[in-house]
Amino acid sequence: MRWFFLPIAVALIGYGLLVGVLYLQQRNLLYRPSAVQPPLGRLAALGAYEATLHTEDGLGLFCWYLPPPKGAPVVVYFHGNGGDVGYRADRLWGLAEAGFGALMVEYRGYADNPGAPTESGLLADARAALAFLDAQRVAADRRVLYGESLGTGIAVQIAADHPIGALVLEAPYTSISDVAQYHYPWVPVHWLLHDKFNALAAIGRIKAPILFLYAENDRVVPSRFTRALYVAAPEPKEAWSVAAGDHQDIGRLGGLEAAIGFVRRRFGARVIDQAASDG
Repeated sequence: MRWFFLPIAVALIGYGLLVGVLYLQQRNLLYRPSAVQPPLGRLAALGAYEATLHTEDGLGLFCWYLPPPKGAPVVVYFHGNGGDVGYRADRLWGLAEAGFGALMVEYRGYADNPGAPTESGLLADARAALAFLDAQRVAADRRVLYGESLGTGIAVQIAADHPIGALVLEAPYTSISDVAQYHYPWVPVHWLLHDKFNALAAIGRIKAPILFLYAENDRVVPSRFTRALYVAAPEPKEAWSVAAGDHQDIGRLGGLEAAIGFVRRRFGARVIDQAASDG
């Protein structure tokens, strides 16, 4: 009889070891930073420069800042889990051409920044970004938070706790727990995950217009999670989707233009154009 239970015991031990490895490596799976600070390159010609965010726990974080024309909105950009702000240089270029300012937030542990990424740490980095804009005298109602993928969880929580002018969410999710459970259905993710980024619990507190951008066939963040977050979000809200493409294609297939149009409607195209002209 004991031989009957041996394969079961081996399978259970193997399962336990595999779950244990995933538990210990979970932050390495979630956060995929580059190790080198990207050069500003041609963005300097736009007036963008390297700035430092000072966090409440004593870190100095490299970021990119493009000052806005007088009176124009500033887009505070929280990127996804991979790479660094350099991978989003084209986003900053597009925002500049639209007449906006931009603060491209770089997280702790990314692009040679000190520290290690965690949910609480990235939220502290986001609060440091708002403090930076305070010092730049950018009023709260001129701030547009733009979250991309992982960054949507940051943007939602910050928008729930601070006044802003508008919120853009590209490939948002209900929580990282839900997305991880989708990818690892055989693991008790909700019990084991450290950094849950529970956007669903926070989105009802937001008091600014929200734009949702998503790909119908997203294989990283299935669109059902985006739609569930949209349903839970308060008005005013809008949604834009693309049928073709995947997780990485949203901006390239028109998402960035949709976001720019949303911001122009929110702040008034004539006001933005005049600010850009005066600037």
